Amino acid sequence: MNETTHRRGIGRREVLAALGIGAGGLVAWNLLGRPDRDAGPSAPAGAGTSRDGLDQVIVGLSQEPTVFNPLMVHGEVDDGVLFSMFDALVRMDPDGILQPNLAVEVPSLENGGISADGLNWRVRLRDDVRWHDGKPFTAEDVKFTLELIVDPAFRAWRTAGHTLVRDIKVVSPTELTWRMEEPFAPYLSFLTETFIVPKHLLEGAADRNAGPFNQSPVGTGAFKWGNRVPGDHLQLVANREYFGEGPYIDRLIFKYIPDVTVLYTQFKSGSVDLVGQVYISPDNYDEAKKLPGKVVEPVLGSSVESFYLNLGRPQFQELAVRQALYYALDREAIINAIYHGVHALTETFMPQQSYFYNPDLPKQTFDLAEARRILDAAGWRPGDDGIRVKNGVRLAFENSTTSGDHLREMVQQYLQQTFREIGAEMTIANLPPAVMWGDFWNQSKFDSVIVGSTYVIGADPDVTNRLHGKSINAQGGSGSNNAQYSNAEVNALLDKGARTFDPEERKAIYFRVQEIVRQDLPLLPMFQYRNVFGRSAAIKGFEANSNTRTESWHAAAWYLADGRHRPDAEDGPQVSPKKEG
Repeated sequence: MNETTHRRGIGRREVLAALGIGAGGLVAWNLLGRPDRDAGPSAPAGAGTSRDGLDQVIVGLSQEPTVFNPLMVHGEVDDGVLFSMFDALVRMDPDGILQPNLAVEVPSLENGGISADGLNWRVRLRDDVRWHDGKPFTAEDVKFTLELIVDPAFRAWRTAGHTLVRDIKVVSPTELTWRMEEPFAPYLSFLTETFIVPKHLLEGAADRNAGPFNQSPVGTGAFKWGNRVPGDHLQLVANREYFGEGPYIDRLIFKYIPDVTVLYTQFKSGSVDLVGQVYISPDNYDEAKKLPGKVVEPVLGSSVESFYLNLGRPQFQELAVRQALYYALDREAIINAIYHGVHALTETFMPQQSYFYNPDLPKQTFDLAEARRILDAAGWRPGDDGIRVKNGVRLAFENSTTSGDHLREMVQQYLQQTFREIGAEMTIANLPPAVMWGDFWNQSKFDSVIVGSTYVIGADPDVTNRLHGKSINAQGGSGSNNAQYSNAEVNALLDKGARTFDPEERKAIYFRVQEIVRQDLPLLPMFQYRNVFGRSAAIKGFEANSNTRTESWHAAAWYLADGRHRPDAEDGPQVSPKKEG
C-alpha cells in the first residue's frame, strides 16, 4: 500500500484487501464458524411470549451485566438492569429535561429547592413508594445512600459532587435538606444516576462491597429481581406495586450473547426482541432495516469510540508519540469501510448534540509521512526490526478490547498494519468482557484499549470523573480517568466549571477543556456512535435517550401490541403510551 494511497484515504475494498478479506469474504468472516448457540434448557423462551403465556421482552446484550449494586463501579451494560430495578431522585428525559422520579418535583431556585447561592438544598419525596420487599421508602434511605457513597470503606462508583454534601437532615419521612460545601452546578445531573438503596437492608451489612444484596438486590423500580444464570441470562419480573408508569410486561430478560454476529442472528430469528449494547453492528444495518416485523433506526448517541492510551506507560508519555499515532489513524477508511459509514467523525469527547460541543477543534488528517517525521524529530529511531526505540523504550504495546467484537477486531488488524509502517508494534490482546472491564480497565492495567465511552452525565458537560487528575483509581483517586491523564489547567477549569451556573460562562470553560484535551491527546477519538437500535415491531413504548447509557432506561413504558397489559387494554391501566422512539 503506497504512501499516496494512505494520504488520500482508502476505500472499503482496499481495507478488506489489507486484512486479507475479499469483497465477499466479509460475510464469510462474520458468519463461518459462528453458529447460533443452543439456548439450553435454562434459557428464556421465544421473543414476546413465554411458555406460560406471560408478556416478556428479551433484550440481547453482547456483554454480561455483573454489577447489581448501583452505587458500585459498573459499566454501561449494567445500566439496563439498574435503571429497571432502582429509582433516583430525578431522571433525565430524551430532551435533556430533568423530570421528578422519587422526588415530587425537581429542586430549583423557583420552587425553593435550591438557594440562590446554590448551597442549601431541600428535597420533597413521594409518599407512595415501597421497596420490593414491601418496606416503605423514606428520606432516611436517601440520607443513607448519600452518606454511603462517601464512606471511605465503600467502593463507590462516583463520588464527585457527593463529597461536597454536608449536614444532611431528615425533616420528615418525605423531606430532607442538606448543605453544599461549595456550589456544584452538575449535581442535579449527577443525581439522575444516583440510585437510592435501602437503608434497612444495608445499614447493618458486614461487608457492603460484597454482601448478598449485591447479587440479589432490592430496589423501588418497575422491575424486581427474578433470577440469574451466570453466563446466560438474567430475569427481572414486574413490580405490580410500582408507583410510576407501567410496567406493562410481566418479565424483562437480559440475554448474554458475547458474539455480536450470533446476537444479530438471534434478533433476525426472533429469539431476541430488542438488541441492546452493542446494538446492531453497522455491517448488518443495510440488511436489518429491511427485515419484516422489525423496527431498526440509527440514533446519534453520546458515546465516543477512541484509541485510549494509558499515559502511565513510558511508550505514551511523550506527546510526539501520541501525535504520530493519531496521524496514523485513517478514521474515514475505518468508518466507511468497516463501519459502513454509520458513525460520525469527531475530535472530542463531547457529544455533537451538546450545547457545550466545540466545533472548531483542529481536524485530524491521515498522514503516515508526517507521523514518521514527528517521531524522527523526537528522537525515536528505528531498530534492526524496524520498531522505533528511544532511551531504551521500544515503541511496542498491547491493544485490548472485548473478545468477539468482530468489527473492533478488524480495526485492530488494520491499525496493527498501519502502525507498523511508522515503526510502532501493536500486539492484539483481547479479553472476555468480565475481565476486560474489571480491574484490568478500572485500575489501568492495560497499555491501550479500543473503547466506547460516555464522558458526560446526562446533558451536563462536567467531565471531572473522566479527565480530572483526582479521578485516577490507579493513583488512589476515585473516578474513571483510566488514562491516568492529568493537566493542571484542565483540573483548574473543571473545578471552575463545577462552580459556575451561567450557561455561557460554562460553555467557554468546556470549550477550552476540549481544546487542551485535543492538544494533549490522552485519547485518540475515532468517531461518535450512531447506535443502531433494533427491536420487534410488536414492542411499543420504546424511546431512545442519548442522555443515558442504556436502551433500557425506561423499560417500564414498554408494552406488546397484543399484550395483556397494554396501556389502552380494558384490564390494564388507562395511561397514554409513550411516543415511539
